Amino acid sequence: MKRKLVIAAVAASVVIGGGTTVAFADDEARTGAAEVRAADPVAADPAEGSTASSSKATAAEVIAAALRHTPGTAVGADREDDGADAGTWHVEVVQADGVERTVAVAPDTGKVLGVHRHTDDADDADDDADDARAELAALKGADVDAREAALAVTAKGAVTDVDLDDDDRATVWSVETAKAGEWQVDVRTGKVTQELDD
Repeated sequence: MKRKLVIAAVAASVVIGGGTTVAFADDEARTGAAEVRAADPVAADPAEGSTASSSKATAAEVIAAALRHTPGTAVGADREDDGADAGTWHVEVVQADGVERTVAVAPDTGKVLGVHRHTDDADDADDDADDARAELAALKGADVDAREAALAVTAKGAVTDVDLDDDDRATVWSVETAKAGEWQVDVRTGKVTQELDD
């Protein structure tokens, strides 16, 4: 009797949870070995009112999926325009150890396709680590993360790119939309302003 209840509970959780997972290889430079993990589908985002069943994953959903899979701080996300990866999202995540990884996410399902650790060359690895530390320092005390910046601009149009911009006087998220141009979202206040051409 207990066995039938356990089987029924597992079957119910598969049906309720969607029952889909994706395996992928983790391109880990340190070990050279592939590590296979399961990726979760995009869960509902109450702030956006969207679910995994939507036809296209939004930038905010993609960033959330990448961070669930590879915990850290998202410092950028962009949808590839051309080539073999056209349409695929690449989310840049800096982890607590200062290593930056690119998380590839499917545009239609929001599932993680793979993870690539930056870089194979020792000199480039040092430069990447310095850049990652600078990005984390720029976000110190920030109240608005990359996902929230994408959400803030969603009303302006479909978000295609989110990047941290700390070259000017203030640190902002630079957010591009498919048709409505570029926007800046202040990392501390969340204020959205249109980025004007110089």
